Amino acid sequence: MRIDPKNHAWLAEPETVAVMQALGNARFVGGAVRNALLGAPVADIDIAVPVPPEQTVHLLEAAGIKAIPTGFDHGTVTAIRNNRIFEVTSLRRDVATDGRHAVVSYTTEWDEDAARRDFTINALYAAADGEIFDYTGGLQDLIAGRVRFVGNASARIAEDYLRILRLFRFHAWYGKGEMDAEALRAAAEAKGGLKQLSGERIAKELQRLLECPNPAPVLRVMAASGILPELLPFALQLPRLERLIHIDSDNLFAPDAMLRLAALLPDNLAAARAVADRLKLSGADRARLENLAGAADGALSNLPAIQVKNLLYKIGADVFRDRVRLAWAAAAPGANAIPWRMLMAVADAWKKPRFPLTGRDVMQAGVPQGPGVGEILDEVENWWIENDFPEDESVLAERLKAVLQAHHR
Repeated sequence: MRIDPKNHAWLAEPETVAVMQALGNARFVGGAVRNALLGAPVADIDIAVPVPPEQTVHLLEAAGIKAIPTGFDHGTVTAIRNNRIFEVTSLRRDVATDGRHAVVSYTTEWDEDAARRDFTINALYAAADGEIFDYTGGLQDLIAGRVRFVGNASARIAEDYLRILRLFRFHAWYGKGEMDAEALRAAAEAKGGLKQLSGERIAKELQRLLECPNPAPVLRVMAASGILPELLPFALQLPRLERLIHIDSDNLFAPDAMLRLAALLPDNLAAARAVADRLKLSGADRARLENLAGAADGALSNLPAIQVKNLLYKIGADVFRDRVRLAWAAAAPGANAIPWRMLMAVADAWKKPRFPLTGRDVMQAGVPQGPGVGEILDEVENWWIENDFPEDESVLAERLKAVLQAHHR
């Protein structure tokens, strides 16, 4: 079997050809090969070479290709050609592992390199002309939709406990039917090892899982096996997440990992903060998750148009859309979808009006500089919002005059 370059442009791109020619006896490996065989998009291109990283650098630089020793201790060199990035890694075998890190030695044997990889579907290699090399039965597993560890599942997991989460993520994306029994049993038995992992590594895997078209079946298996409580020890709302996934599918909304996480978590700020701490979320993701805690307000679907616009003005279209989708998912199953779709359409078309008054206008009306200026401005702006954002500045000037008179009584 081979990958036909005519059907896979990345194989025939000048940058790819140049890097492979420079490296000589090199093969593509992992996700690029797997996705090409599945007819899925190929983004990252990983390459394996039977030479140590120092020689990889020499070969690339001799061909005029930029080489950066990004992971030299583990045999990885980043090759850059016309801004196209390739990760080039020397064939390796594990010498020692501790569940998080591995000490490796280099080898020239392709089957030894394949034997240290996590899943058979990730241990597929392809030559520059697309010829496939399979040392672990990965092709059959890929066709069958079976995510199976290379060799002994417990041994693979003990090398890196992140592979527990990768098992579920890969099954969610590529698996069919029931999960591999040996893999699932080994993952459940080793779940305590997840405590060794950093929040950042867990967050990355959880995000990739939640971004797949339908992560719910895998999450239910994770819950039943005791693995999900190790990550999220709360009373999780899987039915609400399942409704959100269904809404995404029906309305062609892009899967949103952070929104799905909010749908899964209980409606309280403490849980959102605890998860943000454990996963070491970025400031933006933390703020978004905390903002969505308890935001599933079903009354949104019944708001009058003026109140919808008021809310859009105050919280912005992005936050508004988040709240609508979360509240929609929290609504009773089978509820009328039209009001929710209308709210999303209003948010998509929303252009925030500009409040025409400034603090200078208030001071020119006789208010001395100080906190009183902001108070007056806020009062006029609130009136402007509640009255559907009138554009006539003379109307606002009259309102400012009325507010000032009320304050001087």
